[in-house]
Amino acid sequence: MRPIPQNPPHGGHLCQLLVDYRRGVELFKAAVHYPSIMLTPRQICDIELLLGGGFSPLMGFMNCADYENVVARMRLSDGTLWPIPVTLDITEADAERIRGHRHVALRGQTGLLLAILTVQDQWKPDKVAEAEGVFGTTDPDHPAVGYLFNQAGSYYVGGTLEGVQLPEHYDFLDLRKTPAQLRAYFREHRWERIVAFQTRNPMHRAHKELTDRAARDIGGQLLIHPVIGMTKPGDIDHFTRVRSYKRLLKYYPADAATLSLLPLAMRMGGPREALWHAIIRKNYGCTHLVIGRDHAGPGKDAHDKPFYGPYDAVDLVTAHSEEVGIEVVPFKLMVYVPAAQAYKPIDEIQSQEQWESISGTELRRRLAEGEDIPEWFSYADVIAELRNTHPPRSGQGFAIFLTGLSGSGKSTIANALQSRLLELTTRPVTLLDGDVVRTHLSKGLGFSKEDRSTNVQRIGYVASEIVKHRGIVICAPIAPYGSDRAVNRRRIKRGGGYVEVFVDAPLEVCEARDVKGLYAKARAGLIKGFTGIDDPYEAPKSAEVVCRTDHETIRESTDKVISKLVTLGYLTAAQKVR
Repeated sequence: MRPIPQNPPHGGHLCQLLVDYRRGVELFKAAVHYPSIMLTPRQICDIELLLGGGFSPLMGFMNCADYENVVARMRLSDGTLWPIPVTLDITEADAERIRGHRHVALRGQTGLLLAILTVQDQWKPDKVAEAEGVFGTTDPDHPAVGYLFNQAGSYYVGGTLEGVQLPEHYDFLDLRKTPAQLRAYFREHRWERIVAFQTRNPMHRAHKELTDRAARDIGGQLLIHPVIGMTKPGDIDHFTRVRSYKRLLKYYPADAATLSLLPLAMRMGGPREALWHAIIRKNYGCTHLVIGRDHAGPGKDAHDKPFYGPYDAVDLVTAHSEEVGIEVVPFKLMVYVPAAQAYKPIDEIQSQEQWESISGTELRRRLAEGEDIPEWFSYADVIAELRNTHPPRSGQGFAIFLTGLSGSGKSTIANALQSRLLELTTRPVTLLDGDVVRTHLSKGLGFSKEDRSTNVQRIGYVASEIVKHRGIVICAPIAPYGSDRAVNRRRIKRGGGYVEVFVDAPLEVCEARDVKGLYAKARAGLIKGFTGIDDPYEAPKSAEVVCRTDHETIRESTDKVISKLVTLGYLTAAQKVR
């Protein structure tokens, strides 16, 4: 085993950027004269690690020279190894507003002053070069690339930071240790060899066995260090995960393991991100890091091709481990061997041995369908935590999102569905009809493309809140644009179910039903931008249900939707016939 350097380039001096009380008061008073930038959730994660020293040796958000060197060479301009850009992206409007100012106040989303940025550079980055250099792809299906192209601001501003305070948190305060606090914990407990386990998922018996072996192999102790900042879309929320980690902790021997939370915004950057994780864990005082198969990888692209090779991350971190000052403990897939009633690394399985494993996808399926999860896979109290917040589909909230031309029959079907669901279930059922929403929620909006998108996405936001709290909601706007419907689908599915219903009726049928005469006015040019006449309707290509109201009765269309809800598991067969 290669010895750990006594004075490694990383993990020595911590760049703690929080100022003392007196200087903090001075900055607070001065900040009222500076332009402010309201930080995004990702930037708030980044600034917490900058101010607390987790991103040492960075002294602030990267200036242009450091950024360009990191993108091209994986090093800061002074040669220090650093694989991921840590940049403050801003909108064009913010860039114009702060231009010429030496100091900028950085604030949380409630306006809380976090730090003062002394500006060194402001520039417009080449995002294509950044995507290719850092993530090895320009495919927007990669989470970080999609964020870079579609959410990040078009300008970057870099400079040094003086921290006034860390972002406020109100949950799991005993587990939120800064690098200095965690190092102090290790000294107090006389831990000298510490292996960190990076995770963004719940841990089960295989993980317990793996981490036990990792600590035993290095002759030290274990730090369970889960990411609780931004992770991969669709991941289990950190509240549920942390409660499950706390349950798991009691199964380790006394003084063998501890749990601390990492407020990192992951980029899912594969090998470069794995190296970033190693540097961060060294800053927190660790000597070893478990690196798994496809560590921090986002999975596969739309063509079913992995973004990164399975062992690229292990290879990159191993190549730089001496420079970082941290050892790699390779992740070995652990599988259950029924005959031995024990877990083994898969590469130690004999050809005649039978083994079992449950993938993350299979676990989510079993939770969604209320199926049994065997005791050999996980601890009962860990599974209980997961079931509390991830009930089977029959206990989840869901949205029925009807879309179609004006006059297609959306509102009629929506009202019929509300009555049927109130008959079949005991849960409240909310109806968000397009016309009613415009009267209340979207009052003041017009019918421009932008205003229509705003209206539809407001409906989606309200629906997502209802679904998240396990309610049932029926939405019935025209929703002519596929991009808006896609946004709503992603947003709502984070909290429960989403069923898109395309109410498909030919334009001439819709016109014949038009009691308000809107189509006639549109054809006469009295109404501009009317969907189906001089503004397009983008028909769904993969709706869960298609209702042809030109030759179906309302009851037949409603039955179609109810049957789909039963098929998907959001209603039970018993409810359907109740």
